[in-house]
Amino acid sequence: MPMAGKLATARLATLLVAAFALIALPSANLASKPSLEGFEAQSLKITTRPIFLDSDEPERGNFGKLKWLGGVELISQSAVFGGLSGFAVKGDGIGFVAVSDAGLWLTGDLDYRDGQLTGLSGVRAGALQAKDGQALVAEDDRDAEAITWARDGKSVYVGFEHHHRIERVSLNGEGLGSPVETRNLPKAARRAHPNGGIEALGQLTKGSSAGWLIAFSERQRDKNGNHRGWLIGPRTSKPIALKRLKGFDVTDLTVAPDGDIFVLERRFRFSEGVKMRIRKIKAADVRPGAILIGEVLFEADSRLSIDNMEGIAAHRSANGSTVLTLISDNNFNRFLQRNLLMQFSLPAQGHADARR
Repeated sequence: MPMAGKLATARLATLLVAAFALIALPSANLASKPSLEGFEAQSLKITTRPIFLDSDEPERGNFGKLKWLGGVELISQSAVFGGLSGFAVKGDGIGFVAVSDAGLWLTGDLDYRDGQLTGLSGVRAGALQAKDGQALVAEDDRDAEAITWARDGKSVYVGFEHHHRIERVSLNGEGLGSPVETRNLPKAARRAHPNGGIEALGQLTKGSSAGWLIAFSERQRDKNGNHRGWLIGPRTSKPIALKRLKGFDVTDLTVAPDGDIFVLERRFRFSEGVKMRIRKIKAADVRPGAILIGEVLFEADSRLSIDNMEGIAAHRSANGSTVLTLISDNNFNRFLQRNLLMQFSLPAQGHADARR
């Protein structure tokens, strides 16, 4: 494509994504969430459409320090599908579980061809439940924003906003069941803005806090302007922080098999539209009271095929590289935003910290 055409494409993409981001902002949540009252667990038909991260250079494979492994747009005629805000992948890189901010859960398999992500299969969906087994229907109760596997492999932890809480939820062949544990949140997390609570959640596997949860608020900041977070154990919690870089907010995190943490971030400006970023935090740096900085692996703006990227998961590939799976939240704005699923890989090698 000629340079003039590329610039026009970039400008158009910036304007479109800026419009999308306006609707995605918490203060302008114009699209209503579907009701799940009476929705029974069932198979869900999802079709896919392949995407290229760089539509001007479809063959491009390297983005920052990551390698592109393919992506798809997820499409469903079901009124309950959308708003995907949390995503977790099994160690085999195939099985997955996801949640939406309307209180929907999804399970199924990731499909591949020649190592590239091509779609989903065997998808089931249902409503997240209260302890009595009834579906969560109240707006304040069902806003699920993050999900991560528990170490037993038979349950998941789910983080919620509005009614701020973290619950461990049972998981079986039929899908997600009732909560079996509720973690005690620190006072600051319980008092967060209704739409600014825990957005990122993972379970640590290394160090003295192994088995504890690590969680960050989307926009809560400490007195130094850093992202406020916590290490949350069965009975107590300890503070931790993430250095805020260039005005990005936290949207999710994932703990890789080697214990390192990958943080997904987002920024919106009227002048530039939406951006996304992925940071890597070394497992050895995670300790109570620490201010984490890490390394920026990749930063993207609206010139690439991104959307409101909200979920990130990690697994180990057969060649030892770390595979990152990202998902976007379309805020149920079907005509303006997309549900995107994409994968990158990070080679198994060390990197120096980026301090900026």
